[in-house]
Amino acid sequence: MPKLDLTHIAERLQERLADLKAGKEVAAREIRALLNDGQLAAMDAAWAEQQELRKERRARIALGWKTKREIHIEAYENALSTANDLQVGAWEKKLHDAEIRQTKIYLRSYCKAIDENKTPSVAKNIANNDLTRAGLKRIDSVVVRHFNKRDREVNAMEDALRKMLKEDEE
Repeated sequence: MPKLDLTHIAERLQERLADLKAGKEVAAREIRALLNDGQLAAMDAAWAEQQELRKERRARIALGWKTKREIHIEAYENALSTANDLQVGAWEKKLHDAEIRQTKIYLRSYCKAIDENKTPSVAKNIANNDLTRAGLKRIDSVVVRHFNKRDREVNAMEDALRKMLKEDEE
């Protein structure tokens, strides 16, 4: 399973936080999976502090005692605000990495085609085709659409429905 990056964590934290606030049962493994080491340490320290308070006096809300669920909610709220702050940087990094990948694929294909004595225009076409195969934006800005069998079937059904609706309106 691929590792979660910062672009996914905020969304998952939001879902788990909603589950916790709604009173749903959330597995401890799921709670701990989305927090980093520092956040886990803070959450564990807060729970240890609560346990010490419970040893000294009877549990009372007026003394600031919290349930484990409340501590988890606080930890998730803190983690969510941190994740939201870091999300813009994570998206910029993904975009930068995609541009680097695009450049590497293009240049590798272009140089290989030139080494095979292809003309520069043919080499550019070959390199752009390799970008298309990799699912990246082409350098020449040509939009290429791939329609598989399912896409063609869905388009045919949509066209048939549009035609039927047009006939019903008339």
